[in-house]
Amino acid sequence: MPNPAAEHQRPLRVAIIGAGPAGVYAARILTKAERDFDVSNDLFDQYPAPYGLIRYGVAPDHPRIKGIVTALHKVLDRGDIRFLGNVNYGRDLTLKDFRGLYVAVIFATGAIKDADLDIPGVDLEGSYGAADFVSWYDGHPDVPREWPLEAKEIAVIGNGNVALDVARILSKHAEDLLTTEIPENVYRGLKNSPVTDVHVFGRRGPAQVKFTPLELRELSHSRDVDIVLYPEDFDFDAASDEAIRSNNQTKTMVNTLTNWLVEEQDTGASRRLHLHFLHTPVEIVEGTGDGAGKVAGIRFERNELDGTGNVRGTGEIVEYPVQAVYRAIGYFGSELPEVGFDEARGVIPNEAGRVLDEDGEPVPGIYTTGWIKRGPVGLIGHTKGDALETIGCLLEDRLDLPAAANPDEGAIIALLQERGVEYTTWEGWLKLDAHELSLGADFAGGGGMPAVARERVKVVPRDEMVEISRH
Repeated sequence: MPNPAAEHQRPLRVAIIGAGPAGVYAARILTKAERDFDVSNDLFDQYPAPYGLIRYGVAPDHPRIKGIVTALHKVLDRGDIRFLGNVNYGRDLTLKDFRGLYVAVIFATGAIKDADLDIPGVDLEGSYGAADFVSWYDGHPDVPREWPLEAKEIAVIGNGNVALDVARILSKHAEDLLTTEIPENVYRGLKNSPVTDVHVFGRRGPAQVKFTPLELRELSHSRDVDIVLYPEDFDFDAASDEAIRSNNQTKTMVNTLTNWLVEEQDTGASRRLHLHFLHTPVEIVEGTGDGAGKVAGIRFERNELDGTGNVRGTGEIVEYPVQAVYRAIGYFGSELPEVGFDEARGVIPNEAGRVLDEDGEPVPGIYTTGWIKRGPVGLIGHTKGDALETIGCLLEDRLDLPAAANPDEGAIIALLQERGVEYTTWEGWLKLDAHELSLGADFAGGGGMPAVARERVKVVPRDEMVEISRH
């Protein structure tokens, strides 16, 4: 007969796929509490290094990046969570592999693609997804090293933090990024950029923006960049007034924007960053003659607030001459092998983190958390709440989950070695981290870059990252 006491004590081995904030927080919640059974987590990532979008999706001069990395580092450095990097789900390991070695699998793979913008001209040369640009300037190991920075006037579509990151990097002088970890090729590209004007366009009004006060204020810290605003874009309806009264964050951002509008002075800066509101993109304009097939401008319909904080079109069309357009309207999840996918929302179908099959029933032992669970919205705090909900469901289900066929902790390592996977570990990351920091401390210039003390120099090629981590 089954032994209930033994079942209650059964070790809980969990594989978490994705070592960004969502995966790390899920692992932390699983291990931090006192439990009357053993818990062991293996945290997998397709990259040789941990941290996901914090390493490859946040601008290198982002004001909060150090604090986030420090928090994630503390969790992984405790030693009770095993990190296994450079492991690609669906290629190196299948869902069947995971289910044979773990009681449960949690997908925390995030969202790394750009959301679609369905307007004419979106496929013209010079029209880019912001996610691709971010991957380039963050030294992603799997993207080309070159980026076409040839436009003097640029449009950035979106009113979230990614749009501000992109606009800030495009308008900032390369020399002012030297102290960050930007790779040499990124410095050279930005150094040679002829940009003079970057325009950021949002669909709604100043009280409905999706960025946060810290990221907004960071714009004003860029040297030799004037911020330009337009009085006709400052419209507030009843819902806007209520949001300003009831939400301190909204109040802070509106005050910042209106102060900039009132105090605006033309300092004669060589670059300008324009903030526009109440604009819906309707067409990216193609050039003529030698410019055929390339971006030559962008058209918008002017909006007005409708009293609820939403907008309606006015029918007025305005056009701006630009030679490049960056779409920063949101990220979108990617479909994973052997797991369901909601094509409309870009998420794994789930209920409170329990992954659902095609009939809408929970799949035993399969869970999800983070952006691939709920879509790419919210900040780090929302990710923690997501993980808490998902882990709560997993623990509630624990005694009903099938046991792993081979629960030995060494089995996954043996399998990776058998398949010739050059996996990396936490100890390997510490080596790579120390190497990057030393490259920064000892930086003597080169590649057109002057000698300057740098926080770190990021290693970009995947094979080089793996070599440093494993030896």
